[in-house]
Amino acid sequence: TNVSVDWDFLIKIFQTVWHSSIEYFNVNSVTQLSAIKGYYFDYSGTSMKALTMKKVLITDLYFTQDDLYKIFADMNIAALTIAESEMIHMLCPSSDSPFRYLNFSKNDLTDLLFQKCDKLIKLETLNLQKNKFESLSKVSFMTSRMKSLKYLDMSNNLLSHDAPDVQCQWSKSLSELDLSSNQLTESVFECVPVNIKKLDLQNNQITSVPRGMAELKSLKELNLASNRLADLPGCGGFTSLEFLNIEMNLILTPSADFFQSCPRVRELQARHNPFKCSCELQDFIHLERQSGGKLFGWPSAYVCEYPEDLRGTQLKDFHLTELACNTTLLLVTALLLTLVLVAVVAFL
Repeated sequence: TNVSVDWDFLIKIFQTVWHSSIEYFNVNSVTQLSAIKGYYFDYSGTSMKALTMKKVLITDLYFTQDDLYKIFADMNIAALTIAESEMIHMLCPSSDSPFRYLNFSKNDLTDLLFQKCDKLIKLETLNLQKNKFESLSKVSFMTSRMKSLKYLDMSNNLLSHDAPDVQCQWSKSLSELDLSSNQLTESVFECVPVNIKKLDLQNNQITSVPRGMAELKSLKELNLASNRLADLPGCGGFTSLEFLNIEMNLILTPSADFFQSCPRVRELQARHNPFKCSCELQDFIHLERQSGGKLFGWPSAYVCEYPEDLRGTQLKDFHLTELACNTTLLLVTALLLTLVLVAVVAFL
């Protein structure tokens, strides 16, 4: 921790560790001083399992990129973390890599990373949050040759999907995908892994879940919190959905048929929406009670926003009479009263 060291000595430190009994090596706040140059690294006979490097500062402005990145790309360990280091690139390993876990979070990596790389065949977890990725389709191509990839974190990037004619190609093994805090719209559903089980789209710019999109039959958890949804999505494309989060959207009156169209949903998180207390909302509350209490955080986090005279009223305390909400009943009642009045006047 807190080390300033020449390139040659930095590599010698790694080489010494590689041939020792050390299994887990953490390097934090390192400043590299002298010029970077090519180095033959001996990876043989190591006990190393994981290397973590954070806050590494490279002071050399002119060097061959491969001399730096090749050392780390070819490491024969299960886990590698290089974070908070302004890293702009990483090479594809020279041969089939033993990496199972890679964490390159909080760097300056772009869409060029691991394109056409077929050496990360054992990689299961890849964390690329807080970088500078822009194209969702290119991210999908990056994963297409990662045969064992299960979890991918692409949160807090600059991702969008503005090319509907481009067919995305995700790793078939990918089951968890975090795309939160990007610039994605509803077109994201045209570029989602078919076999995904857990999908996080929190804090984007999604206004709806389009009908007729590709079916995600394996999807069990969907997070759409902090978007721009005006209504609950149906489960036409999510036949296995169990958990849905649509907190902090723009939902005034949720569709009353949600629980019928989503029979497998065990928990719905819909807190902190600007609910409009009306007859339609009363129908939704009634159906929620019949469903067995699937609303998470009920009742304290569910309050009326509109109309103003009901603002702050908990939904559980909101009630309108059957006569006020049933148009047919109201018309029949009004008609009967009119007929009675006419009959009385005629009699008199």
